[in-house]
Amino acid sequence: MLDLIRNFCIIAHIDHGKSTLADRLLELTKTVDKRQMKSQLLDKMDLEREKGITIKLTPVRMTYKDYRLNLIDTPGHVDFSYEVSRSLAACEGAIVVVDASQGIEAQTLANIQLALEHNLSLIPVINKIDLPAADIESTQKQIMSLLNCSEEDILKVSAKTGQGVNQVLETIVNKIPAPQISETNPDDLQALIFDSYYDDYRGVVLYVRLINGQINQSDNLLMMANQTKALALEVGYLSPDMVKTKALNSGEIGYIITNLKSSAEARVGDTITLQAKPAQKALIGYKPAKVYIFAGLFASDSSYFEALKKALNKLALSDSTLIYEVEKSPVLGHGFRCGFLGLLHLDITTERLKREYDLEIIVSNPSTSYEVELTNKEVIQIKSASELPEAQKIESISEPWVEGEIVCQQAHVGAVIQLITQARGLPADIDYMQNLTVVHFTAPLSNLLTDFYDNLKSQTSGYGSLNYELEGFRIEDLVRLDFYVAYEIVEALSLICHRSEAQKLGVSVVKRLKDIIPRQQFKVALQAAIGGKIIAREDIASFRKDVTAKLYGGDITRRMKLLEKQKKGKAKMKKIGKVDLPPATFTVLLKKE
Repeated sequence: MLDLIRNFCIIAHIDHGKSTLADRLLELTKTVDKRQMKSQLLDKMDLEREKGITIKLTPVRMTYKDYRLNLIDTPGHVDFSYEVSRSLAACEGAIVVVDASQGIEAQTLANIQLALEHNLSLIPVINKIDLPAADIESTQKQIMSLLNCSEEDILKVSAKTGQGVNQVLETIVNKIPAPQISETNPDDLQALIFDSYYDDYRGVVLYVRLINGQINQSDNLLMMANQTKALALEVGYLSPDMVKTKALNSGEIGYIITNLKSSAEARVGDTITLQAKPAQKALIGYKPAKVYIFAGLFASDSSYFEALKKALNKLALSDSTLIYEVEKSPVLGHGFRCGFLGLLHLDITTERLKREYDLEIIVSNPSTSYEVELTNKEVIQIKSASELPEAQKIESISEPWVEGEIVCQQAHVGAVIQLITQARGLPADIDYMQNLTVVHFTAPLSNLLTDFYDNLKSQTSGYGSLNYELEGFRIEDLVRLDFYVAYEIVEALSLICHRSEAQKLGVSVVKRLKDIIPRQQFKVALQAAIGGKIIAREDIASFRKDVTAKLYGGDITRRMKLLEKQKKGKAKMKKIGKVDLPPATFTVLLKKE
């Protein structure tokens, strides 16, 4: 039976047709009835359908001839590369999908590198060959150069029309090896948890890949990493809905419904074994997910704080990478400082809070984490500028840098290098591959968070793509930049930036704040400052009632007295006046331009 199992995933850059190819495979294997078929069938969330992207990996079992095919559909966006790495560890092979009109892009390169590290058999597929803009010959040469394969190894398909997809199924059966069982302890249960989520009605559901042994319904299980005990209430596989079975066997991919109350008790990457006969050795799991950015999430009305807390608790049950802790802001009240994998992860989370829990969310400006060495040699890690100690206590501040690669056409190399240097980055090696160029670079993560990707697309006519991973922390000349509204500091706007960029950033932000904050009955000063030094200022003019409208003739001193009286009133109002800041104020740094 083991010889007839094939475990594989589909990897590619975002929007290259992974989910569409998965739809055609489900159709051809008659896993889903034609009447039930819809596009992006494996993307369960409304957000995935609207944005046309995959956010969560999804396993599904198909039957082709006598073979049992286990497919895992994976995301393509750089923010969710952790989901891809988990899928690869559960498979023996991968289909590499490349868009015929776009060619190889950055995330394709990164995913192929991950697949090669796991020693997976790769099946290169050129998709969208039916498009008028398809450049099949050029894309073919790029793949041959990258994978060192022949032209016969590359499949040409149109996932939309179904052309050539039958050949993909045949190649999966012939090229991807069957799973192997450990020869030393073949009967010891070892199952890898590659995903988990919390169901309100059924408890924690685990997606597992069985390496050795067998899991039966009602088995007493043990999670080897944190020694958590659980009961297997139900076992089965997804096709694509849950199908209950008596047992899961070696080499299979399926689900286990447990009696656990939190997905934290069954950590992704952990090894499941039996309590009665535990395995001697745990499987090699995953590196923990790296949270790249932090942002404050606040309810628009402070009375909804408890509702926000409950919503984040529930989201964290299905999203193991979401972390949060309570944060208090003088302006916004109580909220949460949350950690995310990237800006898309932040966007998806806030959108889910709005849709699924009916909450209006204010997001403070995103920032990275920083390492601060104090004068007493103690090293602390901070997530926002408000946590920065006093200047006299700081020895040095280190910021995270990333190693990245940008894939673009040769004509755009100059513009890309200029973009990297503007972001304080350092260009490194440049690799040439047919008509494409891969520019390697290092750069501070904080400068890639906001509009770097948008500028890249603009400079490369939409063809440039970006991938990066954390390199480490570097000591830099960093300062805290504060913003004052009506001479009162707004800590939710404070940020840490490089001294060389502080002036330009301060001027840019106060100009944008001037457009966002509504006019008051008194003049409002907007200031940017480093320490006690003001480096930028803009004033919002006050509303002014024409107090002299009722004057008819007479001495000009009567007019001057009324204006002077109004001026004193405005000054008094400014002393006791409080400026109400609209929610858009706190997202002013999400886009610098």
